[in-house]
Amino acid sequence: MPPFRKLLISTGLALLAGTSLAATSTPAPESLQPLLLTLNERLNIGDLVALTKWDSGKPIQDSPREAQVITNARTLAAERKLDPEEVAQLIAAQMEANKLVQYGLLAQWQAAGAAPDTLRPDLGKQIRPRLDELQTRLLQQYADFAPYRHDPSCPVWLAKARSALTHDALHELALTRATGELCIRATAP
Repeated sequence: MPPFRKLLISTGLALLAGTSLAATSTPAPESLQPLLLTLNERLNIGDLVALTKWDSGKPIQDSPREAQVITNARTLAAERKLDPEEVAQLIAAQMEANKLVQYGLLAQWQAAGAAPDTLRPDLGKQIRPRLDELQTRLLQQYADFAPYRHDPSCPVWLAKARSALTHDALHELALTRATGELCIRATAP
C-alpha cells in the first residue's frame, strides 16, 4: 500500500476515534463557558498590552509584576479555599498565554514597520486594574469549574468551547496555552 494511502487511512481512523469519543462524552458543565469567556477576555487585553509595549519599548517580560500577580493569586486562593499552587499554575498559564499574544503581535508589527493606529489605554492606570478585576472573577469561575477538572470528557469540552472563541491562529494558540492545565488526566496506577 502506498505511504500516502496509509497516512490517509490512519488519519481517517484517528478522526473516527475522536468523533466517537466526542459523541460519547458527557455534556460540558455550565461553569465552563463563563470561565473560558473570562480567559479569552484576558487574552484579548494582551493586544492592548502589546500596543503599550510597542510604544514604550519596554520588554514584554516583567518578572517583578508577574511575581506580584502570582503572590496575590495565592492569597486569594487561600481565602477561597482553593489550592494556592494550582491557582498559581493557572495564573502563570494566563500570563504565559498573554505574553504569547504580545510576542506574536510585536513580531507582526515589526515586520510591517508599524503597529495599528488605535487608542492606547494606560498600562498602569487602566489595563492592570482591569487584569486584576478579571483575576478575581477568574478565580471564582475556576472554583466553580474545579470539580470537573478530572472528568475524562474535560479535554473534549475545552476543544469544542475554545474553537468558537478565537479570531485568529495566534489567539487560538494562546487560548490553548491558557487552558492547557484546566483538565487533569487520570494517571495509571
